[in-house]
Amino acid sequence: MGVSPWQLLILLVIVVLLFGTKRLRSLGSDLGNAVKGFKKSMGDENDSKDKDDSLQHKEEHDDKSNSDKSGKS
Repeated sequence: MGVSPWQLLILLVIVVLLFGTKRLRSLGSDLGNAVKGFKKSMGDENDSKDKDDSLQHKEEHDDKSNSDKSGKS
């Protein structure tokens, strides 16, 4: 009851006849660009979280250093 290779080939021919190769190519290109943009934005979000965490850690460390210096005086 699965889909045979012949059925897939016939479906592919029908889709090409309906939409044309140029439109299918542009659709594939647009889809690829959307996926690339999504992956890039997800990577940028993770990078910004890492930077925020490292900045927060640095500020906490600086605050502790400043309090140690003022306590020793």
